[in-house]
Amino acid sequence: MKKLLVVGIVLVFTFSCSKYNAGELTGVKGRKGWFESQPYGMVFVPMGSYTMGPSDQDVAWAMNSFTKTVSVDAFWMDATEITNNEYRQFVYYVRDSIMRRKLGEVIEDYLIAEDEFGNPIDPPIINWDVEIDPRDEEVSEILNELYLAEHERFYRRKEIDTRKLMFEYYRVDMQQAAKKSNRYDFNTRQYNGTAINAQGETIDVDDRSAFVIRDVINVYPDTLCWISDFTYSFNEPYTNMYFWHPAYDNYPVVGVNWKQARAFSVWRTQYLNDYLRSSGDGFVQDFRLPNEAEWEYAARGNLDLSMYPWGGMYTRNKQGCFLANFKPLRGNYIDDGGLITVAVGSYAPNEYGLFDMSGNVSEWTSNAYDESAYSFQHDMNPDYQYEALPDDPPAMKRKIVRGGSWKDIGYYLQNGTRTYEYQDSAKSYVGFRCVRAYLGTN
Repeated sequence: MKKLLVVGIVLVFTFSCSKYNAGELTGVKGRKGWFESQPYGMVFVPMGSYTMGPSDQDVAWAMNSFTKTVSVDAFWMDATEITNNEYRQFVYYVRDSIMRRKLGEVIEDYLIAEDEFGNPIDPPIINWDVEIDPRDEEVSEILNELYLAEHERFYRRKEIDTRKLMFEYYRVDMQQAAKKSNRYDFNTRQYNGTAINAQGETIDVDDRSAFVIRDVINVYPDTLCWISDFTYSFNEPYTNMYFWHPAYDNYPVVGVNWKQARAFSVWRTQYLNDYLRSSGDGFVQDFRLPNEAEWEYAARGNLDLSMYPWGGMYTRNKQGCFLANFKPLRGNYIDDGGLITVAVGSYAPNEYGLFDMSGNVSEWTSNAYDESAYSFQHDMNPDYQYEALPDDPPAMKRKIVRGGSWKDIGYYLQNGTRTYEYQDSAKSYVGFRCVRAYLGTN
């Protein structure tokens, strides 16, 4: 009898001290409160509604938009366009990753093949703690194939072959995963749908990996765009200096196509999350290109129906100074202070603290271009995306760019003006900035 009594007491004590709080609905215990600190270099854009579309007559007769009230969620946005120096960090990361992978095939110190418990890691991960010594003969010999061959060197300098700076990344295609036909069937306990991979091939959905899209892309900007964009124009100095010279460190990166801009966003997310994971912190939302509605909302700076980000109807202030870097008057490029691009943040920000939302360089958005998109997009977080396949016609590869650039007239600087470039084209007047969803509503 005593034994039974003791066991009963233990059971009652264990139950009353359980984490489920005596059977009452109290939520999961032990979870820390959440506070999202401001991401470096970004500003907060609160949720809101606004009138999307032109605030002036359609002087170009583009007939590709009309006014429409839409609502968007809160998000973080880069205060400036991505600069040469920031994009160079991405290029260096890819370069150094390739070098370490290649060195790790011969010298095991450059890769980590086991975890702290001795379990194998497959594939091995890069060991960033080991420095690369280019003076080491073995290291130099292994890496030699990454450099230009002697007969390809224009200036007799040993230079990295930028054609080999390939970045492999993975993304989840939520649009395909969300299709009803692609959902997991709990009755048959299997998937029944089909998906399209990055090569445009139709594959059966056997498991969730069918929605993981692998892509490999060269990350180096097209430095020759300064010549190819303009005929009978001497722009050769920019091809050698604009991306690399420290004089242009804080200028917006150009010559980056839409797919490269997306790859940069994926890398930026991975780069931050890897650091947070090593510090024991949780991951953050993905960095990405803004959709068209987010971009216009941010550009307006809480000044609904404003024609330009600064709120007025004119491109000059009351002192007669131009408010952005564009092509003023009849082509007097330098009248606004710059011939081509200028350093980011050279002009005053809008009400949200965002610089250069008009002028300097046009900016990629995540949306595909369709003249009738405003008529079928939802009015809550409107978004139209199309993943163009390699064999699609050029019209299907159009992506929306916004904001106008240093070579555009004032019409393209207006908040409501929309135009496009092709996703695989890199231009000397198109750059980008990233956004990140804000967690919560307050």
